[in-house]
Amino acid sequence: SDAICNFVICNDSFRSQPIIFNPDFFVEKLRHEKPEVFTELVVSNITRLIDLPGAELAQLMGEEDPKLPGTNSTASGFFRSLMSLKRKEKGVVFGSPLTEEGIAQVSQLIEYLHKNLRAEGLFRVPGNSIRQQILKDALNSGTDIDLDSGEFHSNDVATLLKMFLGELPEPLLTHKHFHAHLKIADLTLFDEKGNKTSTPDKERQIEALQLLFLILPAPNRSLLKLLLDLLYQTAKKQDKNKMSAHNLALMFAPHILWPRNVTANDLQENITKLNNGVTFMIKHSQKLFKAPVYIRECARLHYLGSRAHTSKDDLDLLTSPGSKELQPLKSQKRSRLDSCHQEETQQRTEEALKELFRHVHNMPDSAKKKKLIRQFNKHSTTLTPGSEVPTSPAPRRTRSRSFSGLIKRKVLGTPVILERKSRDTTPEPARVSKENVQLLQKCGSPAHMSQTKLKSLEGRKEESSRRMRALLLSKDSSSL
Repeated sequence: SDAICNFVICNDSFRSQPIIFNPDFFVEKLRHEKPEVFTELVVSNITRLIDLPGAELAQLMGEEDPKLPGTNSTASGFFRSLMSLKRKEKGVVFGSPLTEEGIAQVSQLIEYLHKNLRAEGLFRVPGNSIRQQILKDALNSGTDIDLDSGEFHSNDVATLLKMFLGELPEPLLTHKHFHAHLKIADLTLFDEKGNKTSTPDKERQIEALQLLFLILPAPNRSLLKLLLDLLYQTAKKQDKNKMSAHNLALMFAPHILWPRNVTANDLQENITKLNNGVTFMIKHSQKLFKAPVYIRECARLHYLGSRAHTSKDDLDLLTSPGSKELQPLKSQKRSRLDSCHQEETQQRTEEALKELFRHVHNMPDSAKKKKLIRQFNKHSTTLTPGSEVPTSPAPRRTRSRSFSGLIKRKVLGTPVILERKSRDTTPEPARVSKENVQLLQKCGSPAHMSQTKLKSLEGRKEESSRRMRALLLSKDSSSL
């Protein structure tokens, strides 16, 4: 299973054993349970990347038989007839359609070659034909083989692996995918004016191959993963074995990509594309067997009905199975997402306004700059660099000379604003006598004072004022 999918092991504190999580779990589940829906999803994204006419698209979907180079040629040729005769001899493993049993037998060859990658000319130098026939018969019969015994050479095993691939009824990448691979090889970058260049668009090529490999038959995809891993490791040791990725592509392109019963003359100008395509697969083999993120999310959406991490418009192709009990949960998640989105939008807006203010502030002094600053201060409600929160000017407080005004300020907690025509000068408050201070202290806090107490205090004050005036009048009269 490690050869097919990548796994992440995470520890759960509530469990005694680690949990194995496969990020492509829902992708594989959708592929096996609803292959038609899965194929439609993947193919719709493939056609987004490459241009497939109606006939080629129908061939990719399996609705029409693939039209391949050389199939319409009347002159069969000696090599074409020879190859067709060789493939009529079918065995249990060699010459038969690809099965899990055949992959299990051939995987022994791949494991052995991983241990012997330093042999010079690996996959190019042929081995001994007698030893190869012995090994071939053993694999066909299902006999246990001990390749580490020293009886077989690494060149024998490498040549037998190519022979197995070449005798398959159709290439490992299948006839249906042939035209798609030609179109992927033509994916190039565009210049600033929108014109195509000769520079390959590697990112789009990788994405297209990831999608194309998803709709390969399961045995083909498994064996292709094992094979490309082997060729990738072989190319990494090219300083010892003298086999680069391009050299390996020349050895394997006729077996895994070229249509069956065709010659080099049938392919003509496409040979270079096909060889370069296999070279690209070898160099980027570690990325090609991961499903694109939006395919993973779409498969998860199909089963869980969650839109929490959608990343492409293609996720709307699939809908939830319709579990009504999850609807309140969905609405809560969507509301959280909407609020998060609003916060992010507000944050971006504030950052943009700050950047705009800095730009205006750094402009040379001019009438235009003053006008922009006035407009900015008028419409902007966010804080700008170096500025503070704009506050409205506080109303000027007029103080009352009367003792009742002082009591009202202490009791009500608000100033008594006197309506005056001129507010330029503020009269100073009159001094409060000792008697009045004691009276204030007796009144207590403003929260506990009632309006009746306030009136009684005003009455006492007026009475004391009358007594004071009477006393002053009596003193004046006595003096006279």
